[in-house]
Amino acid sequence: MPTRAQVLEFLQSSDKIAGKREIAKAFGLKGQEKIALKALLKDMAEEGLIDGKKTAYHRMGGVPKVTVLRIAEIDDGEPYAIPDAWSPDDGAPPPRLRVIEGKKGRGNAKIPALKVGDRILARTEETGRGWRAHPMKKLPAREDGLMGVVEIDRSGKGWLAPVDKKVRSSAPIADLGGAEEGQLVLAEPAGKSPRSGVKVVEVLGDPLEPRSFSLIAIAKHGIPHVFSDEVLAEAERAAKLPLSKEHREDLTGLPIVAIDPADARDHDDAIWAEPDGEGGYRALVAIADVSFYVRPGGQLDREARKRGNSVYFPDRVVPMLPEVLSADVCSLKEGEDRAAMACHLRISPQGKVTKWRFTRALVRIAHNVAYEDAQAQIDDGSAPEHLQHLWGAWKLLAAARAERDPLELELPERQVRLDDQGKITEIAVRERLDAHRVVEDFMIAANVAAAKALEAKTAPVVYRVHEAPGREKLVALRDYMKTFGHSLALGQVITPSLFNRMLKDIGDESEKAQVMEAVLRSQTQAYYGPANAGHFGLALGSYAHFTSPIRRYADLLVHRALVDAYKLEQPKPPTGIPETSGLSDRDKADLSKVSEAISQAERRAMEAERDTIDRYVAAWLSGRVGEVFETRITGVQGFGFFATIVGVGGDGLVPVSTLGREYFSYDEASQRLVGQDSGTTYAPGDKLELRLAEANPLTGALKFELPGQEGRIEPRGNRPPAKGKPSGKPKPKHAQGRRGRPGNIRHQGRGGKK
Repeated sequence: MPTRAQVLEFLQSSDKIAGKREIAKAFGLKGQEKIALKALLKDMAEEGLIDGKKTAYHRMGGVPKVTVLRIAEIDDGEPYAIPDAWSPDDGAPPPRLRVIEGKKGRGNAKIPALKVGDRILARTEETGRGWRAHPMKKLPAREDGLMGVVEIDRSGKGWLAPVDKKVRSSAPIADLGGAEEGQLVLAEPAGKSPRSGVKVVEVLGDPLEPRSFSLIAIAKHGIPHVFSDEVLAEAERAAKLPLSKEHREDLTGLPIVAIDPADARDHDDAIWAEPDGEGGYRALVAIADVSFYVRPGGQLDREARKRGNSVYFPDRVVPMLPEVLSADVCSLKEGEDRAAMACHLRISPQGKVTKWRFTRALVRIAHNVAYEDAQAQIDDGSAPEHLQHLWGAWKLLAAARAERDPLELELPERQVRLDDQGKITEIAVRERLDAHRVVEDFMIAANVAAAKALEAKTAPVVYRVHEAPGREKLVALRDYMKTFGHSLALGQVITPSLFNRMLKDIGDESEKAQVMEAVLRSQTQAYYGPANAGHFGLALGSYAHFTSPIRRYADLLVHRALVDAYKLEQPKPPTGIPETSGLSDRDKADLSKVSEAISQAERRAMEAERDTIDRYVAAWLSGRVGEVFETRITGVQGFGFFATIVGVGGDGLVPVSTLGREYFSYDEASQRLVGQDSGTTYAPGDKLELRLAEANPLTGALKFELPGQEGRIEPRGNRPPAKGKPSGKPKPKHAQGRRGRPGNIRHQGRGGKK
């Protein structure tokens, strides 16, 4: 008979799944010895030495040889996973497994690129340097809806009402875990079968508290939002790094201005300009020198890389960096000496940037000014000379921009204003001022200069790439334009100016809005990558993000590349701080992995921010159900159309089944619903008055109906009626019948930061 130690050694060294049969075979056990082995394994399990089942044992605290893992983080571009089901009796944290990508799984199919939250079936091994996992196949995502609100029906049974508008039905709760009716909770499957229901694992509180909307998005999208003690301690040490005036360009005497939103939580860019005496301008874009404080190889850098970017909600910000850096020593505050990466520009009389150079500098911001205040000073003539110079330089940059003719789409940005208690006071479209354009064009000039400066040194670059629309989308756009009597020739080179001319030629505002929506849908999504494919929307050949390293990891990588390329390293820091502030050796060799990771993090942040705004809008409107609003149609499908309230936002569905008894057919080419008898049409861009029938703050979902068709919107959900409410038939599955074709609801994005 083997000893306990021998069994453990065998389980740890075996490269295959090891159950009772494999252990018996390895030690040559037969007959009564197998019975004794069964008793030994039972004793070892009770003693906490092994875990698993008779067909697959593993060391307690270890991981089965083949098991399901969940990607928990992307670190240095490499995925790390934890067991998907981990509940040890001693409460020990789950082991962290490095996932070895690039291998082929079963059927010789390469495993797709992994992102946080993905589930994989993997073969695991424990090495001297920790656990490793070899993916065998990527598994479907768990069913959504495991965050929700507890509802209790008449019989006393609990149901989990979803907070995700994509989830249509409630799930039965097998274990309330102490949760009460009306509370927002996190839950997980109670068993392998959907019939097992879910069990509550965490109570989050009141779902309608103002701060809950962002918490829902943070949990739903898996956004890291808690800094470990180690990261905070490293940030504190970094914040105390001394600034060497001897090794920095002294720019403290320049009246550099930081122009930001009035509610800005950090200030990472500032600008200055003065005439050069030849019709052009000397200009400066000063950016917080985050690379001086956040260096590759430390816990602080790993956390920033994992987050990828800051995430901004109406009530809070989930920062990429701890507050001591993001809101203090890296924030360019008025009258404070700050470390900066300075981009010096020469702007010609024609608005072309003809020269640039980069230095590490010491700056002292003359003023922190809100956009509205800067604009007001310019408009009333009270602006100081340094602000007037900024506007003068911008007029040259704006002229060059007009000549370049980048894509111009009117994409209104909704702004949610809250009071001190976090309650909504107003939802409005953010006003677009020249002050915004001034800062934007200076930032674009610096971003272009950073990309070209690195190219000149043949240094690695993390480009901001926006590729031209693909042929399939262009063909769809061409067919759509035909329905308006316009043509789009695909034989020519597709440029932003082509779309701009097409929009300019449309006089009818309703028609222009429809075409603008179609042009937006035809665009590709921007991303980060080491291979340059240009920026189609800005009509630029080379573009990199340089101007926001406090909130974007991509910008930090560009700063590090500039440190290497232009030999801007600072004196050796104190012990405990990584020496180099340039790129790590791994990033120098291959930027593709981290570029993909931060692109995914950006998409995650955009979805979370959009979901939260939708919830705030629905909460704002929940007290106005029954009112009639002016709306604009944003999308049409066979099952109905989506509309948004003009000036407020929030997409809501008008089901085709509520449009009356007339038959409506869906014309896919023109994206219209057409009434068979009356010829009534509903198309993207149309303005019409609609009655708000439903506003659900938990999901952010809205529903509208035509005035005069009240009562045709069916109640949400298909669970049994809540306790105390009158009984009714469960909601039937939605059937379109002759009114249209079923389809997937798609919510179009509204663009993002350049």
